[in-house]
Amino acid sequence: MYIFCMTRQLALTSEERDFFRNVAQAAFANPFSQTRVELDRKIAGSDAALSWDDLVELAISRIVERLSRLRASGRDDLARYGADDRELLRTAFLFDIYHRYRQTFDDFILKQLAAGDEPIPVPFARELLGLLARLGLDETGCRRYLGIFYQIRRAFYFIETSLTGLSASMHGLRLQLWNNIFTCNINWYEQHLWNRMEDFSTLLLGETGTGKGAAAAAIGRSGFIPFDGRSGRFSESFTRNFIAINLSQYPESLLESELFGHKKGAFTGAIENHEGIFSRCAPHGSIFLDEIGDVPVPVQIKLLQVIQERTFTPVGGHERRRFQGRVIAATNRPLDDLRRSGQFRDDFYYRLCSDIIVVPPLSLRIQQEPRELEALIGSILKRLIGDAAVPHARLVREALQRDLGAHYPWPGNVRELEQAVRRIILTRHYRGDTSASVSNEPCDRLLAGIEAGSMDAQQLMAEYCGLLYRRFGTYEDVARKTGLDRRTVKKYVLLTSGTST
Repeated sequence: MYIFCMTRQLALTSEERDFFRNVAQAAFANPFSQTRVELDRKIAGSDAALSWDDLVELAISRIVERLSRLRASGRDDLARYGADDRELLRTAFLFDIYHRYRQTFDDFILKQLAAGDEPIPVPFARELLGLLARLGLDETGCRRYLGIFYQIRRAFYFIETSLTGLSASMHGLRLQLWNNIFTCNINWYEQHLWNRMEDFSTLLLGETGTGKGAAAAAIGRSGFIPFDGRSGRFSESFTRNFIAINLSQYPESLLESELFGHKKGAFTGAIENHEGIFSRCAPHGSIFLDEIGDVPVPVQIKLLQVIQERTFTPVGGHERRRFQGRVIAATNRPLDDLRRSGQFRDDFYYRLCSDIIVVPPLSLRIQQEPRELEALIGSILKRLIGDAAVPHARLVREALQRDLGAHYPWPGNVRELEQAVRRIILTRHYRGDTSASVSNEPCDRLLAGIEAGSMDAQQLMAEYCGLLYRRFGTYEDVARKTGLDRRTVKKYVLLTSGTST
């Protein structure tokens, strides 16, 4: 007689399944979204008015408590569950491991920032890889999750710290940047796209000084970087993975050399080989092409070929080199006008716009949230003088209120505010930009017409569409904001352009 010892199959209860399903949805949700907040609230089982940080901590503690119960009752062996329950539990355990190492990753990010372009050892890697292996992941899967955990933490760190703000438009910007890095579903990203994001280019639009460079850096420093088990380090430093170039500072004769490099003797003055930014970009890196609206058409054609074919040739050379990075571009110029006039090629535009992100102007942010200015002042002062900044914030606020009043338009946006804070520290005064009244003329004209009741419906819509077009830069964005179709928006914008010249 043969006796077969069969391992008893396990299953979650319906209540447990609902709980861990919420955990799985939270793990895949954008951390800057309202959906994530609602899921955290469900997991925490609390309707109390908690801060976001406190709500997250309470939700994590509930997850740890549930997983501890499973371990205590001997129900933590994932292999004994059916496929659906096993996947829910694996996601919950991954969620738990990630949050246990949050501070460890944050400390590591600061150390890598200080170290610069040389990757530093990852002392906690072996321990974390061991925890992942216990979930049934193979060696490749463990290393991939280590890389994704590191990427998630970098993305959160750079988005949260470099793009502060309380306004609705800044909440929306942080949400968009996260989606730009991980797509709108991180589960898709983890399964299919973690090593293929070079095919997704990004176009950042917005007024000068709004923070397009900070947004680009948040994307560029948050790409996936593989872990090298032999060296015990990530294959690259994220500080080297992001390369920025301001295209407007180079004459056309030198721009191609800066982008693609050149061979010795390629032109007068080329006394040695030169590596351009496309050559210097790491395989998992990003290139930021700032002021893309100023690029002459011949260079646009060559950039289009690089993005399309993923290869380039240095000036004076014949060898084709491969580019494996991601392209991020930005401009403060209205691209629709440039495209209509032939200064910006349509095919180049369509290669750049896998995602279009508009960085909001400071005036809009303050209009949406009066505390925005105070939050930004505190952030700027903290960067300048550290944690001792709090007492000085009141001095800066009082000086701005005294010298500028409540309705200053901030034509230079956040960049102007940063210099205003510095000038107040030096002189206790900031008188503002004397051109502010000119830059705010469309808004003043619209408000004056509304107050006087002197505009008909067509004039009102024309002025409003013109104002939004100057702010966002494309007819498509204005159409989305107003609910009008693109052709109607274009008609109104052209009408107001004609009346204001």
